[in-house]
Amino acid sequence: MTLEMIPDLPFALTTAQGLFLAGALFFAAVIRGYSGFGFSAIFIVIASLVTNPLPLIPVVFTCEIVMTAFQARGIRAHVDWRRAVALLLGAAIAVVPAVAIMARLDPVQARLAVSGLILVLSLVLLSGWQLKRPIGALGHTGVGVISGTANAAGVGGLPTAAFLSAQAMNPATFRATMIVFLTGIDLMALPAMSSHGLVTVETAFAAALAFPILGAGVWCGSQGFARTKPEGFRQKVVVLLAVLAGINIIRVMV
Repeated sequence: MTLEMIPDLPFALTTAQGLFLAGALFFAAVIRGYSGFGFSAIFIVIASLVTNPLPLIPVVFTCEIVMTAFQARGIRAHVDWRRAVALLLGAAIAVVPAVAIMARLDPVQARLAVSGLILVLSLVLLSGWQLKRPIGALGHTGVGVISGTANAAGVGGLPTAAFLSAQAMNPATFRATMIVFLTGIDLMALPAMSSHGLVTVETAFAAALAFPILGAGVWCGSQGFARTKPEGFRQKVVVLLAVLAGINIIRVMV
């Protein structure tokens, strides 16, 4: 098999790019199955190493929705619906204008925007900051606005992950609430992206190619969550995100 352009792959990807992205997809799906967050950010930041990530964001959102179907039975009893609804309300305010801005960026700007946002949010997560008092619905709605804005770059889960990590939540509730929230903001973003021409037939084709990889990755990650404690793993995911984002920024700037 040569590494020349293969028309059958979506987004004019080469064989090498396709294989690289398939591996990245499986890795990101394992992380999602284990920790409940990080799938979009991990996959997009790795994809940015080899291609423009913007057309892949709707594919990632479609994948996240499908992954929730795989996980729905196991998470239902653990979701904190009060937090999830307040977060989604805030996200609904910000998603449409944020997507409109992101859709106007060229490939270099898109890679810088995505990588820069991931790096900043990863550093916030790594800081270990903790909230000293309980946060009500208004505070969760405000964080939802920030997450809805970040989701235009495919990384809407990171602000919410940082916010929820700073509160007293057991791992199962954190994981389940993150999964519900991520699915909700993805469902909001896809129609907005479609209106800007970012959702095409190639999006559906790429998502169909991804589904078997997703199923295997989520299953493997979920098995790991059932056996071990995710706190240390979650920190390793964030460190990886920060390193990859930094590499991307350097690659674009030099």
